[in-house]
Amino acid sequence: MDMRILAPTGALGAGFDTDAFDRGVAARPHVIACDAGSTDSGPAALGSGTPKLSAQAVTRDLRLLLRARDTLQVPLIIGSCGTSGRDMGVDWVAGMARTIAAKEGLHFKLGLIYSDQSAERLEALYDAGRLRALPHAPAIDRDLFARSHTVAMMGVEPIQEALATGCDVVLTGRASDTALFAALPHGQGADPGLTWHMAKTVECGAACAIPPSANGLLVTLRDDHFDVTALADDSRLTPRSVAAHTLYENADPFHIAEPSGTLDTTHATYEAVDERTVRVRGARYTEADDYTNKLEGAELVGYQTVIVGGVRDKVVIERLPELLPMAKKYFAAKILDVFDGRVDPDTIDINYRLYGAGAVLAGPEPSPLQPQELGVLITVTAPDQDTAHAVSTFVAHASSHLPIPEYDGLVSTLAYPYSPPEMDRGPLYRFTLNHVATGVTPTELFRTSTEEV
Repeated sequence: MDMRILAPTGALGAGFDTDAFDRGVAARPHVIACDAGSTDSGPAALGSGTPKLSAQAVTRDLRLLLRARDTLQVPLIIGSCGTSGRDMGVDWVAGMARTIAAKEGLHFKLGLIYSDQSAERLEALYDAGRLRALPHAPAIDRDLFARSHTVAMMGVEPIQEALATGCDVVLTGRASDTALFAALPHGQGADPGLTWHMAKTVECGAACAIPPSANGLLVTLRDDHFDVTALADDSRLTPRSVAAHTLYENADPFHIAEPSGTLDTTHATYEAVDERTVRVRGARYTEADDYTNKLEGAELVGYQTVIVGGVRDKVVIERLPELLPMAKKYFAAKILDVFDGRVDPDTIDINYRLYGAGAVLAGPEPSPLQPQELGVLITVTAPDQDTAHAVSTFVAHASSHLPIPEYDGLVSTLAYPYSPPEMDRGPLYRFTLNHVATGVTPTELFRTSTEEV
């Protein structure tokens, strides 16, 4: 076994250095793979279907990848298209691929793997007791599926099936990041421990390099080890930086779950070959008794208007923790009055986040802070945008003139950098699922189509 895998960037559309990419292409990899999505940015992409990165940025990266694939005549695999991996995200990237092919004179067999889950399928899994909650999962009920949008996260098997039918370019819905890089070597009989550990190492491109970047890595996978090499001029790898990536997005750096089993890096070793290359050995992979696919869901929960302000008055800063709860009670009464009882105050959330006094750390600070100034973010959430905006207008006005006991007369408490201060943020989504579907075959939750481009 001597297989080369090129991971050109950590996310399609994040951009990468063309010189570094050309080095990877010159090494003649057997496959190019790239992730295009994540839940890192929250539930909005899944709930709305709106990609995080722009069409212009994604097209730029995709054009370079398709050209390289055409030169090398190797598979190109892109996962979690459109950020969330929704069907519409797959179609969005597929449309770009067709346009690029037409302009560049490229020809390839395109495989599209879809991962949207219908409410009917999810209800059947729920009724059969085949949805298992992962740690810290929200409570769910049967009615949830009709009002939310859900995708399943695929492993290597749907991708391998597409490759087996001769697909040159495979665009997938939601996929395990590692599955994109593991699919080809796994299907060709490579050691599963090394394969999955290699995939985990390169899933985010040069995120494990020093300094971390959006550039790429090249891996050479052999029978008893793999070498991972940084491609950018100003980039290097160390055993520590490579090993540290097993901590990324994992509570346990030694046992990392995949749909088909668990990667165990307990006995892995990391050895510097040179400043840009690290050699890795020793990981093991244990197949699970029950194949599972993770489910991710999101639903619309309201609309938001935000107000950004600041305060530097020390007296006001010290008084805010007791004044803001009083203000919220006043606003509840104000909502009843302004809307003549037509709007229930309990359907409106008014939240103040005091940046500089613990807004980032959820809970008590380890040591008391004595800020000289505070940034104040006020968020008004309501069932519709008009109501959120209407409420925010009097929230902004009253918040700029809170009564300060130490001062006589009307004072200004918050300064707003924008006029008007109310900014409609739009729809608000929440994650609804952190569950796995149990007792499934590796491909039953996914649908594949192919075409000649």
